[in-house]
Amino acid sequence: MKILFVASVYRHLIAFHIPYIKYFLSNGFEVWAAGTGEEEKQILEQLEVKCVDIPFSRSPLNSQNIKSYKALQRLFKTELFDLVHVHTPVAAFLTRAAFRRTKYGKIIYTAHGFHFFEGAPRQNWAIYYTVEKIAAKWTDYLITINEEDFNNAQKLLSVDKISYVHGVGVEFADECLGKHERLKFKESLGLSSDSIVISYVAELNLNKNHQFLLRNWKELKQQNPYLELLIIGYGEKENELKEYVKREQLLGVHFLGFRKDVPRLLQITDIVTLLSHREGLPKSIMEAMVANIPCVVTNTRGLRDLIKSHKNGFVVNHEDDQALVSAFTVLAKEEPLRNRMGEKAKQLVEPYLLAKVLQEYIAIYERLLK
Repeated sequence: MKILFVASVYRHLIAFHIPYIKYFLSNGFEVWAAGTGEEEKQILEQLEVKCVDIPFSRSPLNSQNIKSYKALQRLFKTELFDLVHVHTPVAAFLTRAAFRRTKYGKIIYTAHGFHFFEGAPRQNWAIYYTVEKIAAKWTDYLITINEEDFNNAQKLLSVDKISYVHGVGVEFADECLGKHERLKFKESLGLSSDSIVISYVAELNLNKNHQFLLRNWKELKQQNPYLELLIIGYGEKENELKEYVKREQLLGVHFLGFRKDVPRLLQITDIVTLLSHREGLPKSIMEAMVANIPCVVTNTRGLRDLIKSHKNGFVVNHEDDQALVSAFTVLAKEEPLRNRMGEKAKQLVEPYLLAKVLQEYIAIYERLLK
């Protein structure tokens, strides 16, 4: 039997779907992938995944997507897939459109966060909801990963064609640093042994909303001199954010860029934050939870699914500077509170562990492949 995974970039498949790809490979399936990205393609090919380069653009109106649609049509004329699993909005729409006249196989879409949601601009509902309503006709099964999306999905498909699964799964870190190793690691990053570390693991773009924290950083640092901020990731806003930090003379802000050692960084982290405007179900917060770290997040779909205010962290409303400063200050000053919230986080993340989520997906796959 033959399975195709599709995303706008192979990087998405590498980051979130390798366990599911390995499941099919271990059960004798022929696994294909469609997307872009040469480095990540090589990783997939080393797993014996057959890759088809499709020049997707994240922008829905980019003419490049016409080429992508035609390339997908050619693929489905020459290859028969028992199951096609699509991810990321543009790639998912184009693939479902190209697959719609195929009489063989089933197609699943995992929505990693609809672009229409409570508080979204009207144009998002006008465009993205309409697009999903059209694409729903070509979708055999829809998987959602947060409560709000599950409710909205019922406006698109009947409930027997929808599932609410617990994200993409998260695992415990393989490596556990000792006290001396943690101190040496902090020193290598220019951090003092008594610093209280906040980690912000996210792409540097407008949606991830780093500016919310940075504009309050000077006050936070004045109230809590031992605070240090690690900004982990890269993106289009990197230079702009660095210039802001320099212009405002913000102390204790460290841009680490893209890192492959995030689990190690979490072992020297006291608080994790993510202040996004839009999320699906962020893996960075789940990784913090399995590492016993309390989180400060915005009242955003996906984030509020994971963080329960005053239990395993704090949920603050968008643009509420006072609440943001207060949340970080109380966590910075009260180590016992951080420890209690960290322990609660580890309890609450239990349903999101990879072993359990993989079983949720396997049940869906088996149902569709019967």
